[in-house]
Amino acid sequence: MQTYQASCIFDGKATLAEGPGWDEERQAIVWVDIEKGKISRFYPSTQRNETWAVSQKVGCVVRTSEGDLLAGGQEGLLKLNPESGEVTSLQNPEPDLPVNRFNDGKCDPQGRLWAGTMSCEEEEGAGSLYRITNEGSVKRMVESVTISNGLAWSQDGRTMYYIDTPTRHVDAFDFDPVEGEISNRRHVIEIPKDMGYPDGMTIDAEGKLWVAMCHGGTVLRIDPLSGELLHQVDFPCVETTACAFGGSNLERLFVTTGLHKTLKEPDAGKVFVVDGLGVCGVPSFAYGR
Repeated sequence: MQTYQASCIFDGKATLAEGPGWDEERQAIVWVDIEKGKISRFYPSTQRNETWAVSQKVGCVVRTSEGDLLAGGQEGLLKLNPESGEVTSLQNPEPDLPVNRFNDGKCDPQGRLWAGTMSCEEEEGAGSLYRITNEGSVKRMVESVTISNGLAWSQDGRTMYYIDTPTRHVDAFDFDPVEGEISNRRHVIEIPKDMGYPDGMTIDAEGKLWVAMCHGGTVLRIDPLSGELLHQVDFPCVETTACAFGGSNLERLFVTTGLHKTLKEPDAGKVFVVDGLGVCGVPSFAYGR
């Protein structure tokens, strides 16, 4: 198995950086610091990082086809106008669960947002995975989730991959790209206990999954068809949280990290990049396409 090393590209001093996604138009990474309630947009070519505070824990962010940013926080969905900084509250699918917050989220190729929730106290089964259509309707798609995390779609648009972190599994669903419905849930990857817990996830142009391992300090490249571990990227901190391909040809892997509760790690909370992988990713889709 080939291994790679990552290098720091931006020291955001985040508490819990998460949810990177590539903005092709601006050649930038959008990402969040969950605990500090901040949404950021980082431009690798200039090292500039724009940041907006949204006054609540925020678990995911995606760009929209109109140029805004759509995010999920502890008080539900919200829209951020990057030009004015104006934050508009949208729907909250769990008003009766104030301890819950949105965690990871990502758009499918048709521009629908899929975003999951979790209890801030990590109560087992307290969260759900939701689908938000281009018209703004919200539907619960998966119930009894503990820590809703990584999402990815196969290139033919017929399979959706999904992670509920404590299960240590990557699951697959049959995906209907027209209706946005899922069925036939099954385990396709089981993570060994000594490698940490699966967190955020992306997919490359060859259909292989890249899975960030919280408490593991690695990102793993895994074949979802065979379960074979193909590549490993090591990091100087244990909380690797999520990853996304970016760059002019989607040839760079950007990885977010967070602080460990007890370990003192000088590199924790930074954004890293991995170059020279020999494989490219697929685009991050905008909401409302």
